[in-house]
Amino acid sequence: MPTTIRLDKDLEDRYARLAQRTHRSRSYYYKLALAEAIDRLEYENELLMEAADYRAGKIEAYTLDEVGEMLGLDG
Repeated sequence: MPTTIRLDKDLEDRYARLAQRTHRSRSYYYKLALAEAIDRLEYENELLMEAADYRAGKIEAYTLDEVGEMLGLDG
């Protein structure tokens, strides 16, 4: 699907140089970078959502001592 993005000059130049050196298209590298970034972005977003849920009291939390007791590791 065609998509338009605006890059600053420095970033555009870096992709252009990389594409020229490797005989690949800038589009190839744009897609590669976006595909690699989406996993990290989704993971970070999930962490932020979980932190918000914790702060809102929607997630139950346990201390290390409580976990030890639950697992029978006290003593």
